[in-house]
Amino acid sequence: MTTPFTLGAVAYDPKVVTIWEGFKTWLETQDFAFDFVLYSNYERQVEGHFRGEYDVAWNSPLAWVQVRRIAEALGRNASGFCMRDTDCDLTSLLVARSDSGIASLQDLRGKTVGVGAPDSPQATLIPLLALQEAGLVLGEDVQVRVFDVLFGKHGDHVGGERDAARALMAGEIDAAAMIDGNHLAFTAEGTLPSGATTIAFQTPQYDHCIFTALDDVDPVVCERFTELLLAQRYDDPIVRPLLDLEGLKQWKPGRLSGFAQLERSVDDLSFSGAQTVRDFIAATIAEHQDGTR
Repeated sequence: MTTPFTLGAVAYDPKVVTIWEGFKTWLETQDFAFDFVLYSNYERQVEGHFRGEYDVAWNSPLAWVQVRRIAEALGRNASGFCMRDTDCDLTSLLVARSDSGIASLQDLRGKTVGVGAPDSPQATLIPLLALQEAGLVLGEDVQVRVFDVLFGKHGDHVGGERDAARALMAGEIDAAAMIDGNHLAFTAEGTLPSGATTIAFQTPQYDHCIFTALDDVDPVVCERFTELLLAQRYDDPIVRPLLDLEGLKQWKPGRLSGFAQLERSVDDLSFSGAQTVRDFIAATIAEHQDGTR
């Protein structure tokens, strides 16, 4: 029996099972033996990667940063090799009510900002970095209210962002952090009524999820897996429902140039969520340097 090429992924939503079962079936029609392992959170998935529990990971941007840093400290190589078209050139927003008079980061001095889960790159780490780099001291100049939904899933579930948006409209906070696509979605669904909000700040562009491999993966098999993903077409009636569920129309070659803001947030951000990330990276490095499991 052929050993399947195995993916690690996080079960942030029940649809994850449907997505990867569907891709597994499709890949088998391409004579590619494939399987997947699901984890309850990204930290377990990152640990599993270094324990050799699977071949490649479908990583959040923060999980990619974790893997890259741990690999570098251990003298290993990590690579990002494929991503969705919708993972490229994203931004985060700080959204205020239209009647608030808030139109810039400095207008948030003395205000309360709502963010998503503590480990959400798009709704917490990157927006808070923007506030800090603008000279605002978190917890002093700006109060931060965390809408902590499913810590460990890196904000993939969107729940914290939606809760912050609702709190904004209820007048409980002065601004809410969210990714640009969710601002559109929350407006379309009525969570943020049309015309009721204004964008106080928009971050520079960044990238999001990425497939990740370590240096012990079979390069020939990994290259074939990548070729098959890139060959998927949105007009294929078998593949299209799976792409819709995963939120893309086309897979793209991975690029590593879009993670600078997140890297800075992990290094510099004075926020408990960033410290937790730093602690996890340090502990994982120490575990593998000591040779313990």
